[in-house]
Amino acid sequence: MKVATFNVNGIRARGKEVSMWAFQEKPEILCLQEIKASPEQVEIDTCSLPGYATHWHGQKGGYSGVSIHVRDELPAPRFYVPAFDMETRVLVAEIGKAHVACVYAPNGGKDYEAKLRFYEAMIAWAGEMIAAGNPLIITGDLNIAHRDIDLHKTQRKADAIGQRPEERVLFDRLLATGLVDTGRALHPDNDKMFTWWPYWKAARPRNVGWRIDYVLASEGLAKEARAAGVRAEVGTSDHAPFVTEFAQPFA
Repeated sequence: MKVATFNVNGIRARGKEVSMWAFQEKPEILCLQEIKASPEQVEIDTCSLPGYATHWHGQKGGYSGVSIHVRDELPAPRFYVPAFDMETRVLVAEIGKAHVACVYAPNGGKDYEAKLRFYEAMIAWAGEMIAAGNPLIITGDLNIAHRDIDLHKTQRKADAIGQRPEERVLFDRLLATGLVDTGRALHPDNDKMFTWWPYWKAARPRNVGWRIDYVLASEGLAKEARAAGVRAEVGTSDHAPFVTEFAQPFA
């Protein structure tokens, strides 16, 4: 079973790319971030991919927004917005016993303190979910490069937002609730596994990027992770899809 995350940086500009890639990759769960639209603003096939149960949490005005698409072969999902959501950044699908959160964390450039508060609330929520025995996946654009290995060597700047020490401590605390970074667990030494690239200086072809898109899974689910990787060739967003494949569907 494939769980995919993709920050599309505007679904209205990239709807056909997303639809084509979803048809080819066939992820069982597809989480999109930064859709920048409400459902009525996009083509119907993009809004509701054939063969998927879909829920959009977006708004008019071209800002933020997330969506989750769950293949019909899985148990029918229950979609909900958790209390720590802000600016249509978080949507959760309850699929059987598992909960899959699609998250577009604040960048922090405009309001750094709001980003820290968002993480504090997400950590508390994740801890409560796991303590209650809920299998949990948190996936999406989390806007923190967890370690220096998650940055091209030319991008490593300790005072840059997205890699500051206090941000990395928050990421550590998120994992400490009982989550596993599936990408890093499967590729512990890969220092070229980037998911976002600046648009300037041909950064993407040269793979001068950051790893800020993740699939985090609670320990029981993480044990079933068999493969994980970036689809760097896909799309014209400044992000690429990241996909983790699990050995079996969620119960």
